[in-house]
Amino acid sequence: MGGSNHKQINLSMTKKLNHFTKTERQLNRRLNRTERQTYNLGKSMLNRKRYNRFLRVLGPGLVTGAADDDPSGIATYSQAGAGFGFGLLWAFPLMLPLLLAVQESCARIGAITSKGLAAVIKENYSKKLLYMSVGLVVVANTINIGADLGAMASTTQLFVGLPFALLAIFYAIFVVLLVIFVNYKSYAKLLKWLALALLSYPITAFLVGQDWPEVFRSTFTLTPKINFQTMYIFVGILGTTISPYLFFWDTSEVVEEEIAKRNLARIGEIPKATKRFLHNLRVDNFVGMAFASITAWFIVIACASTLYKHGITEINTASDAARALEPLVQSFPNAGMVAKIIFSVGIIGIGLLAVPVLAGSSSYAISEVMGWKEGLYRKFKRAIGFYVVLALATGAGLAMNFMGIDPIKALVFTAVFNGIAAVPLLFMIAKVGNNSNIMGQYKNGILSNIGVRLAFVVMAAAALVLFYSFARGS
Repeated sequence: MGGSNHKQINLSMTKKLNHFTKTERQLNRRLNRTERQTYNLGKSMLNRKRYNRFLRVLGPGLVTGAADDDPSGIATYSQAGAGFGFGLLWAFPLMLPLLLAVQESCARIGAITSKGLAAVIKENYSKKLLYMSVGLVVVANTINIGADLGAMASTTQLFVGLPFALLAIFYAIFVVLLVIFVNYKSYAKLLKWLALALLSYPITAFLVGQDWPEVFRSTFTLTPKINFQTMYIFVGILGTTISPYLFFWDTSEVVEEEIAKRNLARIGEIPKATKRFLHNLRVDNFVGMAFASITAWFIVIACASTLYKHGITEINTASDAARALEPLVQSFPNAGMVAKIIFSVGIIGIGLLAVPVLAGSSSYAISEVMGWKEGLYRKFKRAIGFYVVLALATGAGLAMNFMGIDPIKALVFTAVFNGIAAVPLLFMIAKVGNNSNIMGQYKNGILSNIGVRLAFVVMAAAALVLFYSFARGS
């Protein structure tokens, strides 16, 4: 009897123990599931934070890179693709490291000195070098502004029946008012998003379908042809990619960005050049310049596989250039008009980004020469001279459009002029970047020196060959 009770007690305890064990397993499974969910949530939040931090790092470099593909750039790259097919793709892997080195050096000059390029030259070199540098960038910028405003106006006429002069004046006034009255932080955010308009070209290149082995062979095989037409477009590609206005703009905008982030109180105050600070600066520069170069590469491919392939080797109007985007919307009703609208949005969007950069670049340079207060972070009444110069630079560019110059031809000529004007300015950037009295321990390293000096040599050689081929009549 006693043994039977003992067995019953043991059986009851075993059942309870099994039930407890089962409950414990279920609880553990729930805990493990909760832990996994918590871990995944934490990982997701960490990735989101890293992504947001990456976006916050992007600033002057990305804006500068996007502005690099301005209407002048789009027209030049389009003409390269239409006129030579894949024949000039080799220029882009050649230019990218040079562009990275030059713009990284410019950004570092601004970061370390907390001054614009003109102010640095003014304080450390002769007036002749100062006036030469500022004169070149102002003339180049004025021509570029005029060409971009003209392109925006003529492109708008593709779908709006308004006079060219009225549209050009409208865009000039709109840009000046935008820069003066819109808060710099908000404007900088707007500039970043306008860069997305350039994605229509890569999408078109993929939609058309490419012989990619041939594309990459042409990209990484150096096959230059020495004649005037080829050298004219090649110098234009160099000039619209490694442009004088970018040197001055990027240098000053690094300072603007630090003021916007409250790392500085005013221009001229030296920031703390930590490793993170310089790392972020290089990341921003790399992303912006790589974005500009890859997009430009795709513009050439898109135009080569649409315009050149169908015998359109000369771009004379905005309508000609817009035809490169027709495959993007070929299934749409009225595909030609839709392509023109997409092209117009790209030209106008990037134009609105680039014209303030061009005018601002001139304004920074002249204000630094004159010793005026400068900066987009300042209100109009606190930097009247700076904003007046910006408005006058835009107005001077606008005036070019009433001289009977063809807007599309003017865009490519502007790129070529920039390519020639950049040569002496690259020499100055190399001098400043290597001056230990200016840069201290942050002067150019080996890679920066090679890149900047090689950019000077390549662009000087290209300009000389262009002049030689022109003189020979070839």
